[in-house]
Formats: sequence, structure tokens, C-alpha cells
Amino acid sequence: MVSSRQSTNVGTVSFGRVRRIWKKYDLAIVGGVFVMLILFCTIFAPLLTPYDPTVNDIKVRLQGPSLLHPFGTDQFGRDLLARVLYGGRPILLVSFLSVATALALGIAVGMSAAYWGGWLDSLLMRLMDVLLSFPSVLLAILIVAALGPGLSNVMVAITVSMIPIFSRLVRSVVVTLVNEDYVAAAKALGAVNARVIIRHIFPNMIPAIIIQASALLAVAIGTATALNFLGLGVEPPTPDWGLMVSDGQKLIFDAPHVPLFPGLVITLTVLSVNYIGDGLRDRLDPRLRGQG
Repeated sequence: MVSSRQSTNVGTVSFGRVRRIWKKYDLAIVGGVFVMLILFCTIFAPLLTPYDPTVNDIKVRLQGPSLLHPFGTDQFGRDLLARVLYGGRPILLVSFLSVATALALGIAVGMSAAYWGGWLDSLLMRLMDVLLSFPSVLLAILIVAALGPGLSNVMVAITVSMIPIFSRLVRSVVVTLVNEDYVAAAKALGAVNARVIIRHIFPNMIPAIIIQASALLAVAIGTATALNFLGLGVEPPTPDWGLMVSDGQKLIFDAPHVPLFPGLVITLTVLSVNYIGDGLRDRLDPRLRGQG
């Protein structure tokens, strides 16, 4: 009897906790589930569809959604569901790698500028100001135009456009942290610079950079899609969401399903990543923890 009551109480407490978490982070949870679903579908695309996304079949061109082709077919008879599943690979790969690389380089630049200061700070920040003077998408287009089309060049372009954002953020956080008492105490005890940075400064700036990284991941997906839409990234017949929307815009009135499904997936993915970023901000930002 006692154990039954205890289990009931535990179940009630667990349900109440889940309900509170859902009420506070409902959109973030939905966004996280959708992003995980997209990642799963793109990684295991060969297991989820029997069709090759690059094989043409003119006999079934421009067919609407059906049991055989849930998303329909394009102007070359290629299965749109297969192309959407495979088409997320270049976009997501470039986006994640670009943000990770820009984050690492931005931390190095911002940390160096704030911790050592002086002429190094002035030099690095003036360079970042030059890069920030260009809109990120325009800067990415200029870099790809200079380097030439290609997925690797798209990644370089997005990375370069995001380094100043991370470096400025890291510098502003580190400038505050280096003046804290615990940092001064660590230096007074003879801690070398590497130990001070790794043990005392870096852990305290993790929340800020996680929030910024999640926000810029959505920007990276949008920028990569835009560059591929303009034909500056992957080349046909490689499936890609941006390229699919570009190819399908001519068919918007004759076969609206062709640009609809990749466009819808792009929109939902960007929205989901933004919702995750909002949830992380609410959880990690100390100014927002007590709200809601």
C-alpha cells in the first residue's frame, strides 16, 4: 500500500515536472524534435526511400504527390521525397561545419584581443570591424564569387562572415571576466595564462557562445541555401534544398509541388533552430531564468 502511494506520488511529481518544462520550453522542444528528425532523415536517407535522387525517369515527370511518390516528381521525373532527404546533407553539413569553425576562430581572436589587449586588440578588432561593415550574406557572396562555386568555398564564405560576430561577443565577455577577483587571485597565485584561460575564463563564457552559436546556425542554413539557390554552391544533379527551389521556381504555376516541399522544409528547419536558440537563451541567460 505504501509503495503504491509512493509510486503514485512519484508519477504525479514527474508528470508535474514534465508539464512545467513543456509549458516553459514547448516551442524549443518541438524545434529540437524536428531538427533531430531532419538529421535522422538526411543521415539515413538510403534506408527511407528506394529511389536514387539523381536518376531521371521522363515517363513520370511532373507527377503530383501519390503513394509511389509522396512529394511528387520534378521536371526530370526524379522523386522529390528522395531529393529532399538527400538534399539536406550539403546544407546541414556546411552549416554545422561553418558555425563550428567560425566559433573556434572567433574564440581565438576575441580571447587574444581581450586578454592581451594593447596593439593586438586594436589590430584584431579593426580587422573585425572591416568584415562587419559588410552584410553577412553579401560578404559570403563576394567570397564565393572570388573563390569560385563549390561546397567547400560556400563553407569558407559563411565561416569568414561569422568570425567577426563570435570574436566581438567573446571579446566583450572576456574583457569583463579578466577584471574579476577570482582571475586576479589566480594570477597572483602564479597561474600561467593558459591555466587562467582554460580554468577560469572559458567556462564562464560558454553560455553566451552557445546562445550565439544556436542563433547563427539558423543564419548559416539560410545563407547556405541562398548561395545554392544562386548557383554558387553545389552543382546539378546533386540534390540540394536551395537548388531545388531555384529549379522549381519556373514551375510554380504548372507544378507548385516542385518548389513547395523543399521550401517548406527549409522554412521549418530554420524556424526550429531559432526556437532551440530561444529555449537555450531562456535557460542559460541568468537575466531570463526567473521569468515565465
